[in-house]
Amino acid sequence: MKQVESPKTPTIVQTFQWVFSPMSFMKDCAKRYGDIFSIRLGTDFDPLVFVSDPQALQEILTGDTTKQFEAPGEMNRIFEPFLGQHSVITANGARHQRQRQLMMPSFHGERMKTYAETIANVTEQIIKGWEIGKPFCVRSSTQVITLRVIMQAVFGLSEGDRAQKLEKLLSEMLETTASPASVTMLYFPILQQDLGAWSPWGRFLRLREQIDRLIYEEIRERRKNPDRSRTDILSLLMAAKDEQGESMTDEELRDELMTLLVAGHETTATALAWAFYWIHKIPTVRQKLLEELDSLGSNPDASAIFKLPYLNAVCSETLRIYPVGMLTFPRIPKVPLQLIGYDLEPGTVLMGSIYLLHRREDLYPEPQKFKPERFLERQFSPYEFLPFGGGARRCIGFAFALFEMKIVLAEILSRLQLELADNREIKPKRRGLVTAPDRSIQLVVKGERSVKSRTLEAVSS
Repeated sequence: MKQVESPKTPTIVQTFQWVFSPMSFMKDCAKRYGDIFSIRLGTDFDPLVFVSDPQALQEILTGDTTKQFEAPGEMNRIFEPFLGQHSVITANGARHQRQRQLMMPSFHGERMKTYAETIANVTEQIIKGWEIGKPFCVRSSTQVITLRVIMQAVFGLSEGDRAQKLEKLLSEMLETTASPASVTMLYFPILQQDLGAWSPWGRFLRLREQIDRLIYEEIRERRKNPDRSRTDILSLLMAAKDEQGESMTDEELRDELMTLLVAGHETTATALAWAFYWIHKIPTVRQKLLEELDSLGSNPDASAIFKLPYLNAVCSETLRIYPVGMLTFPRIPKVPLQLIGYDLEPGTVLMGSIYLLHRREDLYPEPQKFKPERFLERQFSPYEFLPFGGGARRCIGFAFALFEMKIVLAEILSRLQLELADNREIKPKRRGLVTAPDRSIQLVVKGERSVKSRTLEAVSS
């Protein structure tokens, strides 16, 4: 049986490689050691075993149900400073299952229809601020769109002082941990020192405190004045009851709301920025996509947009080539086992490398090329393509994220003629715990499209 190999460099060197250039580090290790290798970070995750073989990933992720593996919430405590201890991401076992069950109805297919109009309206507001001939940063715009959408979907807050404050504070808080240097604070809790308002961690804590105050104010007001006609996620979560008839506590509500706000907007904003880059980088992709969108006529409904095959292929290829989330959540074998010829001991920390999986030549020929057609030519299994993770820890809002991507792209591309201000290649880099473009993707509005202006109609049936 094979033993898992790892780089021979000192732990500190591997840590810096992982924090500052994770994609090239993973690529180099895979080239040298194959589909399974380990790295040392000198943290709780030491050693950390990366897996990028689809068969192995299938065994690991279906192991959530066979009980060979566990997906412990405490292994996700790197997210705890943002999300708290009660988040569906940091919760364990039965509590994790309970939180997922309470949240799932908010993301059911039928619920999507009520979000369509919100997504279209917010997108329209933002593009009104774009001036013809003046370059703008795509990711800044998509971040405003996705944050505003999630604010309205989660809180039902579209305007007012609290909504504006929350938007501003959330953006600032995420910015404090965006640089690779600040990520080291998340990996090494010893660096999380509050040395006053001007210190990095001190600033983070003060922003989080202000956000918490606003969220708890909103929860208290809703408890005091319940309104059954409200359909936002906070109202649904407050009304939800588990099998014992228990509702979520204020702390659980706060942590789940933060999970949706943090995980539910920046990731989609980045994926949208990449999509706009590739669509305008490759003229044939843009042409095919516009022809497909135009085929729907002037008032397409949300479900028709969602079902468009080429639009779906463009979104899938965007999520494949530079996945926003590089890794699955950790899994740990409960018993000694063999995984595609490797011996693994109980307690070994395993992570699926989404980035490496999505770049396998045997699955995706010419993986560095953006080719949406590959998603029309074959169906990939959930262990060959997993931009939202898999198993018991699969992203709870994946359907919402895909739906939002498609509606935003359809709205903007149907209305405006855009082009890249700078055609040079853009690569991914680390941004906080996820990936993002290594420099600003700039687009320019050339004018309105000649096809009739469209208004998205939410589906009512």
